Amino acid sequence: MQTSLPQGCLLCGARVTGQLICPDCTADLPTLPTERCPQCALPSPAGLICGACLKRPPQFERGEAVYRYAFPLDRLIQHCKYNGTLELAGLFAEAMAARLRDLPRPDLIIPMPLHPVRLRQRGFNQAQEIARHLALYLGIPSRHVCRRLRDTPPQAGLDLKARRRNLRGAFACDEDLSGKRIALLDDVMTSGSSLNELARAARRAGAVEVSAWVVARTL
Repeated sequence: MQTSLPQGCLLCGARVTGQLICPDCTADLPTLPTERCPQCALPSPAGLICGACLKRPPQFERGEAVYRYAFPLDRLIQHCKYNGTLELAGLFAEAMAARLRDLPRPDLIIPMPLHPVRLRQRGFNQAQEIARHLALYLGIPSRHVCRRLRDTPPQAGLDLKARRRNLRGAFACDEDLSGKRIALLDDVMTSGSSLNELARAARRAGAVEVSAWVVARTL
């Protein structure tokens, strides 16, 4: 994602022109291991489906992530999410497009919805902003067709069982997705509980194949 005016790198402050972050900081962004589970994107020997996904398969068939959620990438996501640096949505989408370019294309990208209360507080949905840019890069439509029904407490600090309970029945889709292949998009996957529940709602609406696409995966 390029900018036309000189500015300071968002991570180190070095003067850059045409970029949001400098080449050195770009090289420092933490990538995921090549061998990872094709469903949850966590490291897995030989890239096989991991034991956790075999024991409790998620509602999505494939999970794709570009980065590890670690320094300094975590700072960029926080810049976008909490400081409103929405130019970063384009940068994230560009990196995701490079990762996804050779994979089969879904029919529709659906961003992770925010509850209206949270959306009013923040003023934007960062997942929707990333999805908008990614749709242009990949030539795939993106629509905000799912809703968050409950303003659930933040997932941070909850254990896995509590995360699942917290999100049970939290989403609904307003569009008939019968026969469609769907990609759900979010900024970060931690436990995968939010994306799993959103995938469940997409399947109730008729989706036949669901992928989960994120900028970063927490290890």
